[in-house]
Amino acid sequence: MRQIIEESLAKGLNRLPEEAAEKVCAAYGIECPPSVIAAGKEECISAAEKMGFPVVLKIYSPDISHKSDAGGVAVNLQTREETGKAFDAIMKSVSEKYPDAAIAGMEVQKMMPPGVEVIIGGLRNDQFGPVVMFGLGGIYIEVFRDIEFRLAPLTMAEARRQIEQTRVYRLLQGVRGNKPCDLDALCRMLVNTGDLLLENEEIREVDFNPVLCYEDRCVAVDARIVIGK
Repeated sequence: MRQIIEESLAKGLNRLPEEAAEKVCAAYGIECPPSVIAAGKEECISAAEKMGFPVVLKIYSPDISHKSDAGGVAVNLQTREETGKAFDAIMKSVSEKYPDAAIAGMEVQKMMPPGVEVIIGGLRNDQFGPVVMFGLGGIYIEVFRDIEFRLAPLTMAEARRQIEQTRVYRLLQGVRGNKPCDLDALCRMLVNTGDLLLENEEIREVDFNPVLCYEDRCVAVDARIVIGK
């Protein structure tokens, strides 16, 4: 895992490519959906068929950090035809909005079922060191600002208290017939995020949004890891 970070720094990158970020997450017990990198349209369709529909397509480029803003994401693709059309639409949008971006391919990711959406993040504060963030995730994060911060390292008990301080905690407990989410798995992800920051000084910032919470696990659908000396 250290090699992944060092190689990215040597290339002058300021964040880990998606594939590398997911490998780092796996090393720290942070689950991500199955995914592969496809170079072209036909390879993308073939990968989607092998993975099994539905799938998500995401532009794979070192120059595009926020893929949704670039029109670089298509979700819930159910057939090879939909996948091919989504590939063309993404490439067209990205070429118009980021004409100078280097495009390395497309990430084909397994579409996860709906769950309670939260965000787990972290940053390296110059005064206090690594700080772990938790709150309501998805597209509403900037609307409701339901966020709590804790200094790393975290214990399981501290992570639980961090979750309980947010309003999204009520959703995680189960409402309107929905089953409670796996809070132990969510706490472990918070603890592991703190350890990831503590043990790798080159990691400046992490952003897992959304993290989908289910009754038996939690999955980081999108993993963004910023690096630097």
